[in-house]
Order: sequence, then C-alpha cells, then structure tokens
Amino acid sequence: MTVSRRHFLKYCAGSAAALGLEFSSLGPLGRKVLAAGGNPSYPISTDVQTTLVRTVIADPQYTPPLGPNATIYPCEISLYTANQYGEWVQGPKYPYCGIDMNSGLITTPSVPDPNATALLSFFTMSDVHICDKESPAQAIYNAYLFPYPLLPNNTPAGDVSNYSGVILYTTQVLDAAIQTINALHKKAPFDFGIALGDACDNSQYNELRWYLDVIDGKTITPSSGKHLGAKNIGYQKPYKAAGLDSSLQWYQVIGNHDQFWKGSTYWTDYLRETVVGSSVLNTGPPTSPPDFRELMNGRGYLMGVVDGSTEYGNIIDVGKVLPGMPLPTVAADPNRRALTINQWMNEFFKSTSQPSGHGFTKGMIDGTELAACYTFNPKADMPIKVIVLDDTDKMDCGYYGGLDEPRYNWLMNELDSGQAADELMIICSHIPVWPYGYQSPQADPPKVIWNSESYVPESTPMAPDQYLVTTIAGTYSNVVLWIAGHVHRNAITPQPDATNPGSGYGFWEVETPSLRDFPLEFRRFQIVLNSDNETISILVIDVDPAVNPAPLRDGSQSPALISRSCSVAAQQIFGTSIQQNVPGMDPQSGVCNAQLVIRLSQLTPGLQAKIRAFSS
Repeated sequence: MTVSRRHFLKYCAGSAAALGLEFSSLGPLGRKVLAAGGNPSYPISTDVQTTLVRTVIADPQYTPPLGPNATIYPCEISLYTANQYGEWVQGPKYPYCGIDMNSGLITTPSVPDPNATALLSFFTMSDVHICDKESPAQAIYNAYLFPYPLLPNNTPAGDVSNYSGVILYTTQVLDAAIQTINALHKKAPFDFGIALGDACDNSQYNELRWYLDVIDGKTITPSSGKHLGAKNIGYQKPYKAAGLDSSLQWYQVIGNHDQFWKGSTYWTDYLRETVVGSSVLNTGPPTSPPDFRELMNGRGYLMGVVDGSTEYGNIIDVGKVLPGMPLPTVAADPNRRALTINQWMNEFFKSTSQPSGHGFTKGMIDGTELAACYTFNPKADMPIKVIVLDDTDKMDCGYYGGLDEPRYNWLMNELDSGQAADELMIICSHIPVWPYGYQSPQADPPKVIWNSESYVPESTPMAPDQYLVTTIAGTYSNVVLWIAGHVHRNAITPQPDATNPGSGYGFWEVETPSLRDFPLEFRRFQIVLNSDNETISILVIDVDPAVNPAPLRDGSQSPALISRSCSVAAQQIFGTSIQQNVPGMDPQSGVCNAQLVIRLSQLTPGLQAKIRAFSS
C-alpha cells in the first residue's frame, strides 16, 4: 500500500467530528473522551502482520535529494509532499536470517524448526521518547534547520535526536504500538514485555505520565502549557488510548533520557527553573561535537518550542537573540518538572497495569536497594532469569554506557547466582555493550558507546565494555542474550566465548529500534527448544505498528500514520544511514529478523537437563 501525498495534503487540524466530540473546554473534553467507552480513539488496522510478511520502505518512485543536498529543512513539514519526502510503501518480507556465532557471517533464509518446543515469548520496545513538544527546555534549535551553515566546514551541530516531525505524535505512536502488541498477543500469547529505556525524551513528569497513561489505556491530553490547538489541531487533541491487554505483565528499564536533560547532562538549577517556567531555554551557540556543559554556560540562542496552534507544528521562539530583542514567554507549567531517578521510579507504582512498580521496588526509592537494577523470573515453571541492569553512565552523564562499582558487583552477583541455580539468563539494559560498529577503537574517528572510565575490577588493556563482554561470554555460559536499545537500530552482534574459540559458544546481543525514528518498530522474541534436543533457537522478529490507513470521519488521517511519513522524511532529510553497515540488516527497511542458535552443550549440565525436560 502506498501512502500517497494526500496523506499530508489531507492532514489538517481536523474538527471535533474526527472523534465525534464537542469541544467546550479541555476538562470536559477529557471526560467526554472517557465517556466514549473502552474503544480507542485511533484504532489500528485489522490487518496486523510482522516484517516476516511485509516491511516499510521509502517509496522508490520518489527520489528526493538526501542529507546535505536536501531541498527543504526538517521543520518544513508542510513542504514534505511537494518535495517528495516521507512517501513510503509496503516493501517485501524479510525472512529469518542465520548468523554464525564465531564469524558473524550471515546465512539466509534460516528456517525455524516446525517441531520445536516453545519456552518463552516476549516483546521489547525501546526509545519511545514521549515528548513535550511545547516544553521551553527543548533543544530544537540544534536540528530544526539542517545542516547548519554556522559551524566550521558546515558541520551540523545537531541531528535527528534534537528535532524530528515525529515529536508531534509520540503518544499516538505508542498507542498504535500497544494495540499492535495486543493483536499479536491474541494470535500467539506473550509471556511478558519489557521496555528498554528512554520512555521520556526529557525526563519530565508530564512526559512520563503520558507514557504510563497510554499503556494503562487512559485519556491522553498530549499538550502542555496553554494547551494550544487542543480544540482543533489533530496532534493536540485529547484522545482515548487502548491500553495494554490486562493479561500481560510488562517491565521497565531506565534510560539516559529518563534521567538527564535531553539525555546528555545533569539538570542544573537553571534548567529546572526553565522547564517549569515561562522563559524559553537560552544557551550558548551550538558546537560540533556538542559540548552540553559549555552550551549551558553561555547565552544568546533560544532553543525554540512547537506552536501547538499550527497545523504542522511551526517552530517559534528560536534562534539568535538580537540586541534589544524582547525575549519571548510561554505558559508556565509545573507538570513539566524534571524528575529525579527516585521520583521517576515512584511513578511506576501509580500505574494500573501489572506488575506493581513494573520491576522497581520501594526499596530502590527509599535508597535501601540499588536503584533501577532488579531481576525477575517470567515463568514460574521455566528456569529463566531476566536481569535488568541500569548501565547508563553516571560519571560524565549522558549518552554513554557505563557501570560504577556497586552496579558492576550487583551484576556479577546476579550472574553467579543464576549460574549456580542452573538458570538460563537474559540481560536487559538500555545501552548495548561492545556492539557491532563500536568494536574498532582504531577507527578514525573512533566510535564510543561506553565511558572508558567505567569500572573494571582489575588492570586490563581491554576497554571496559570489551572486558565485560569477555568476562560474561567466558565465565557465565548460561547467559544467552543481552538485549538493549539506545542506538535506534536493529543490530544483532554475536559475542563469542574468546576462551573457547571456534566452539560456537557465547551470547547474542540484540538491539531493539526506536518508536521515535525510522523504522519505528518494536521486537518480538521467541525462545524454543529445537527437536534435535541439542540446540535452542532465539527467533527475533521486527514489528511495525499496524497504523490505520483509513481516513477518520472528517477525512484526516490517523496521527500514527502521519508519524510514519515524518520518520521517513526525517531519515531522508538528515541523510541518516538506515543500515549503518550492520550485517544482516536490510538497507531499505532497517529490518533484521534472525534465528539465533545456542548449543545446549555450552550450558551447565543442570540447565541442560532442565531444558531437555521440556522437549515435546
């Protein structure tokens, strides 16, 4: 199905008729939405498929200039259609590929065993980045025009993480993803789900409440401040979220954007005052590479906000402050307040879905337990342990990974206990550890994902992330998966056991993409015991939210459908690589479905016996 240009041309503010509601004021509107009953305001398509059946790709009929040669700026959403940006079609299916643990070489297709015994099924979603687009503490200026002519050699100061048209629709995208998860759950039940961090874009209270309330199926008012446009602008209108199937339990990982300003620096007094106040963030000029501490020490550049009263979310109150120029003001909003990590975790106890706290405990909040690190056993009759690790960097605080000594020791203790108990172990974190593309420190410039000062218990020539991978693969044979988000991609990295080269032993590191940036997907995992009774397969599948192509009652389109076009357009205009040179990843869709094999012979004898006992 082609999403034609009319999806942008017909996308307009829309009228109340789109939801069958009357607008008198914001409060009554919310009550009217609730009175509409359990049906969501934006139902997804009834045709729910995974990328094993079809993918989403940019329409090859349209070939607009990309990256630095783009003909429009990212913020010019009204011009996307006329300039051929954001057009997409349903692409071909992507069958399972196989990946060799030792070499990383790809084989395709890889056909699952039809007689395998199911052990575990779960979903992951990551980097939802629920965004308060009207917050005065955004960093929109760093990317709404791209590339900047300000910096040496025209080097851009920002990227798609600072601005994308998708920020208008983040709650609606999550709602569509949750409905898609529900539909898949009815076809083949999940045992649980886990969200891998960056639920929020800017660690604000209102962003986290929107996130939890979408999953809980509440009424969402996706605007802040004066709630401009709430009566007539599609992306601003309150709506009823579907909510996750009540039979499903879900857990949460903390990310860098859930703790730090824009995921990049500690909240200063100035930032905390700005985010709830009436003054738009005023910083120093952008730098490349960005230095957020230096940025906060300067003044003279307004970071901008979205004007929620405009059809396409115009960027206002942005740019260089000129002499004598009066500074703009916005409506103050205390619900924008920045949360501490303890406050952030505490909100998960104010959720109606299960389990209570979604993995976090009251001991973490009162400081008697290590914050944001926990374990759980997803099935009572299955020897599987999930280890949830906060691996966000607390030293330089930002988009790097890293562990301090308490978290490192906690992880080792949990691995020791899981190994001794003959449990199959899965580690879930926000930031991947030594993944594909970050394993060559000789690269110029080197790509770094973990802080080089991260804790290691002894002197070693290895980088901390390499040391951790080597330790886990060589010592803890029952670890089969490390699952992460953060990089917004579908990469799969084999992490072989270097102490037993050529054995095929090790663990698989699987990254889950973002629900903010293309390809706007989540993942389904199925762990099965193959009929040979000698191997376990981990089936990893990408899923696109089943956005509804049918027009709403007033002829406008579902916000989640529009967001897909915006994500495609942003990828084209910023020139972001879809494949990122990752083996096995489809260069058009960014999809990587895989059958990942673990040999039972690598597991402890006790675990081998437990797993074989499930053979059908």
